[in-house]
Amino acid sequence: MSQKKRAIVVCPGRGSYNKEEMGYFARYHSDKSSLLNSFDQYRNQQGAELISTLDNSASFNLKKHTSADNASSLIYACAYADSLAIDTEQYELVAVTGNSMGWYIALAVAQAMNAENALQLIDTMGAIMASDAQGDQLIYPLVDEHWQIDLSRKAALESLLDEVNINYPNGLFLSIDLGGYWVFAGTTAAINALQEKLPVIDERYPVKLFNHAAYHSPLMAEISAKAMNILEQDKFVAPKVPLIDGLGHIWQPYSTDLDKLFNYTLSTQVTETYHFNRAIEVAIKEFAPEHIILLGPGSSLGGSIAQNLINMQWQGLSCKQAFIERQKSSPVLLSMGIESQRRLVVKAS
Repeated sequence: MSQKKRAIVVCPGRGSYNKEEMGYFARYHSDKSSLLNSFDQYRNQQGAELISTLDNSASFNLKKHTSADNASSLIYACAYADSLAIDTEQYELVAVTGNSMGWYIALAVAQAMNAENALQLIDTMGAIMASDAQGDQLIYPLVDEHWQIDLSRKAALESLLDEVNINYPNGLFLSIDLGGYWVFAGTTAAINALQEKLPVIDERYPVKLFNHAAYHSPLMAEISAKAMNILEQDKFVAPKVPLIDGLGHIWQPYSTDLDKLFNYTLSTQVTETYHFNRAIEVAIKEFAPEHIILLGPGSSLGGSIAQNLINMQWQGLSCKQAFIERQKSSPVLLSMGIESQRRLVVKAS
């Protein structure tokens, strides 16, 4: 047998299940009915809409499918099922990370929580967010059309962050550093003020994220406290595969402090900036993967992963076109939400 290829797994966050992903679980995971049934049973006990019902809806309902209490569990079910479909005879999974809500999924994929406990975590956080969360998020690019960091734009964004906070003290924060994009979190007033000041780019940005509250900011302190009172620390165990969090810290199988993992998951990453760019950099430099496997649904996070590789000048990648050419000849990024790349990852039927 040929030697396994080293791969890191990246778990998607909110916003990855859209109209194009309708029926994702049913389409790719008809062999995992027992898993879906167990998830549906839990959701039914909570009085929440079943994941199977959401996935098999006749049409995509923006309000329903993107609300925190529905989107989080739906995305988790699809992504976790994708992780089970990876051909582990072909790929050695050397580390797991994720973006934002993808951290919760990563806990399950790395087996720091079992599948049902991870669903409880995700479902509980989604329900609290849907009922108690405040504020908004807004996304804006740091990169130019070649996916290279525009340093002048980055400096201008830093200046605007300070400027808005003069008028709205402690109202605006850097929520997620994706590498090529920044996601801001803040009060609705502060986010609106930032949106008015930002130049329009590509006739699209800035974009206020629909149904997203001010996650990864101090405005979520009450959400964090409530979650820590509801969820139980004994649901966490040491991961079987190294985990990389939103600070770039590696949680190793034989040295994980479960108190710290609990606190990071329900406090630190809820109320502080999530550095996805740092997580990818650590994964590449510390684990030297041959491939990056991005779990579905969707593949929108693929652009951010590529932009981080370009910013690192990884294996000579210098721009968007260089990445595209590399993907054609010898793909490093394998997105399970893209059919042609999915076939390179899943176990042969």
